[in-house]
Amino acid sequence: MPLLLDILGCTHPIIQGPVGALNSPRLVAAICEAGAFGMLAMGFIGDPEEARRLVREVRELTDRPFGANLMTMNPVNEQLLEVLAEEGIKTVTTSAGSPGKIYTKIHELGMTGLHVLLALPYAVKAESAGVDGVVVSGLESGGLRSVKPESSTMVLVPLIADAVNVPVVAAGGIADSRGYKAALALGAQGVQLGTRFLASEESPAPKEWKEAILKCGDGGTTLLPIGPMTMRVVINERLQREIDDPTVDLSKTYDLGRAVEAWTTGNLDLFPAGGGQVSALIKEIQPVKDIIEEMVS
Repeated sequence: MPLLLDILGCTHPIIQGPVGALNSPRLVAAICEAGAFGMLAMGFIGDPEEARRLVREVRELTDRPFGANLMTMNPVNEQLLEVLAEEGIKTVTTSAGSPGKIYTKIHELGMTGLHVLLALPYAVKAESAGVDGVVVSGLESGGLRSVKPESSTMVLVPLIADAVNVPVVAAGGIADSRGYKAALALGAQGVQLGTRFLASEESPAPKEWKEAILKCGDGGTTLLPIGPMTMRVVINERLQREIDDPTVDLSKTYDLGRAVEAWTTGNLDLFPAGGGQVSALIKEIQPVKDIIEEMVS
């Protein structure tokens, strides 16, 4: 089995979990400079030249390796991959669908890829499709989820680690050294962090989003129905009123298309703040360097 660190080329096996269209070269570079693996989010980018611009902005801030995430449903993925390869990106992650033919293109370009998935059967299929590693996202994770019953990170990571012969990365419920060490003990070679890096000093998330994470307590997130999917979000006052009102159909209340506006302006009544259950463990906004140093200590 190849080693995750050989694939990533960084010091610590910690990957930044990309969040929607929230790209910050400063955050990516800070993660890389601290020895981990920063990631740009390409899922909602339709112009390959925008991808080139973002990569070059990161390059101006760090000479360390970083990657990018692609959502398999994006129709311009092949062009994005070509640009990423031209700009020297060696590793990508893929998510939100079947890896299928995209890995043929990834490997043709001399790149490696890790596929993000939510269940054991998908991990087995992904390995057969030629992925170089898998990011195993337990039900605690923020971001898009399925509508099916799912397993927690504690259960899902060892299940998949026993079933595949590619590196496994654990995602969901990891905020500090305890979660990091637990993930490695479960059979993962590394971890992916989304919510924890959102609540960092370098994060471009507005203060309202960061405050929502800090205020989140035990049981303070929920799965919000979004069409054929769900998304884990932090419960705010408006959402709590709607949860308590039996006449409200949450599947018709929020439009995912408003999420970018909500998350860039801080108007979380438009769409609640994304966040994993790990939000309840995050008590302060810290520099990325401090987050990573504590995690690997």
